[in-house]
Amino acid sequence: MNWELKTKHYVSIMFGVVLTIFDFAMFFNFKPGEIGSRAWYFNPILVIALVIALFPFLIDFVNENKRQKELEVKFLEFVRSLVETVRSGVSIPQAVIHVSEANYGSLTPYVKKLSHQIDWGFPLHDALTTFAKDTKNPVIRRSVSIVIQAERSGGDMGSVLEAVTSSVYEIKKVKEEQKTNAYSQTIQGYIIFFVFIIIMMVLQVYLVPQLAEVGEQLGNSVVGVPGMPGMGNSSNMDLGPIFILTIIIQGLFAGLMVGKFSDGDFKSGVKHSAIMIVAGYLLMSTITGIAGTMALLLVKEKWL
Repeated sequence: MNWELKTKHYVSIMFGVVLTIFDFAMFFNFKPGEIGSRAWYFNPILVIALVIALFPFLIDFVNENKRQKELEVKFLEFVRSLVETVRSGVSIPQAVIHVSEANYGSLTPYVKKLSHQIDWGFPLHDALTTFAKDTKNPVIRRSVSIVIQAERSGGDMGSVLEAVTSSVYEIKKVKEEQKTNAYSQTIQGYIIFFVFIIIMMVLQVYLVPQLAEVGEQLGNSVVGVPGMPGMGNSSNMDLGPIFILTIIIQGLFAGLMVGKFSDGDFKSGVKHSAIMIVAGYLLMSTITGIAGTMALLLVKEKWL
């Protein structure tokens, strides 16, 4: 997919940059301390800024996938019309010009261009090759390649076009059945991912601090015993980045697998990966950040 920058892309990038500058100006502190670079809301704002900047690109990616699927459906209608016209005894070039008057949705501009090229005297092979390349659809490319080879070999074009129609229809039917059957697996993938996030949050917010406190108490109890040095302050151990990285890796590969199961390719899983990574990171950083802030406030009140 060729990215064409438009006004909406520049606006989203500008908002993302402004939000990033605001985040650094308000919440980042180059000096070590409790407030500043360690504040829980600093990194989530950066992630939100990145999402705002990339959101139009993600929307374009999703729309392009929908357009490609529509092209395959409309290509079926186009070939069926060609079959009916060729069966009546009309040559393929004349049949293309005749059926190009119909509306084929997203495929209409490409059909019109094909018709104009044939009308202007372009060779049928070159016009069909250009048509297939312009659509950038692998199914249409394979189908057009079959038609070109059959036309060169002098076969029955009506039968060839009918076979191509049946082949494209079967491919489309298999994809739809695969997507329907994979719907439950997609839901299960999201449920498993968010259960994984809950487990990570429980580990970081509750279990790890409890283990650190127990380790610190054990360390203090053995201090002064011959041959048993103190275990030190294990509460300084920060496992937050490890948990965050684990969620990112889990979201990336879980989203790719969901796309592979539902649509048959990893490219379709990019949107699922993006949703999982962003949602998982924001949930993890927000919940653990709030818990850390509350724990810090409780410690301050205790000392006061």
